[in-house]
Amino acid sequence: MEGFAGKVAVVTGAGSGIGRALAIELAKSGASVAISDVDTEGLAATEERIKAIGAPVKAERLDVTEREAFELYADTVVEHFGKVNQIYNNAGIAYVGDVEVTPYKDIERVMDVDFWGVVNGTKSFLPHLIASGDGHIVNVSSLFGIFSVPGQAAYNSAKFAVRGFTEALRQEMIAAGHPVKVTTVHPGGIKTAIMRNSTTAEGVDKEGLTQFFDKKLTMTTPEKAALEILGAVRKNRARVLVGPDAKVLDLIVRITGSGYQRLFSTFVERFVPNAH
Repeated sequence: MEGFAGKVAVVTGAGSGIGRALAIELAKSGASVAISDVDTEGLAATEERIKAIGAPVKAERLDVTEREAFELYADTVVEHFGKVNQIYNNAGIAYVGDVEVTPYKDIERVMDVDFWGVVNGTKSFLPHLIASGDGHIVNVSSLFGIFSVPGQAAYNSAKFAVRGFTEALRQEMIAAGHPVKVTTVHPGGIKTAIMRNSTTAEGVDKEGLTQFFDKKLTMTTPEKAALEILGAVRKNRARVLVGPDAKVLDLIVRITGSGYQRLFSTFVERFVPNAH
């Protein structure tokens, strides 16, 4: 992938999935990478892969919900590499459960990681990205940041918030004349462990849901997703739909407007095992 040589890129949630694939592809493309995750074993495995490529790498455990830690982390990354050009706010968690039975704490947890983690990363690194003269912020929303489905209110809320935050930020950077580009990412079904690692409300068949998700809904590998994301970053696209399913479902929502809600809720009721 051209356009990344000599850049310093920060990737959160780099211990597995899209985050790992992004970090590795950036390293292959000549970038120096700062990677983080709460999963230290997965993070170490990603670090080894990058070291084998021969790219400079800084790996550190980071909980994206801890704002002060994130701010200190930003300073240490800049001190280590001398600059930061890009941040990929990718870390996220999943939760399944209807609003009626979901405890407040579970909604708060999803918002803390999936939304506030993005805000913390963006604000902690934004001054450094502006100072670099060639910054780019890449915030990972979801296909569930474009439409909602039953049982995903918490996740939908966080991912819609990421979308709104990031689209406003892009406009602000343009209006202010700052040298920082901004891209929102909407992945469809990616072959990762996000559903396997999710938490659920009481009564939800997590095993059945995981098998359905892995066998029926995942169409794109993390490696392919990373290439699509980096291609969009290189072209300074405002948003990228990752995977053929994302493109088709986005089109359905555009065509049907609010009518998609009846279509999707019927599909979930008929075909998704005990999803809410």
